[in-house]
Amino acid sequence: MFFRKRGKLKRDYNEKLIHSMDETKQEWMKQKHLEELSMDQDFYIHYQTKIAEAKYFFLLREAKVRKIVIKR
Repeated sequence: MFFRKRGKLKRDYNEKLIHSMDETKQEWMKQKHLEELSMDQDFYIHYQTKIAEAKYFFLLREAKVRKIVIKR
């Protein structure tokens, strides 16, 4: 009885994690592209890119710990 709810919660949170990973990767790629298009060396853009990259890799590590397989 209680285990069914646990499985559903795990699936829900795994879906949220996958969704967050997709959004974070898109944000990272957008920042990376913006940094490449930048003519001068702007440290603010560089730092924002590094923060977005760190967030993505953090979520990727969490997905690896949870053993989530993304099927596309």
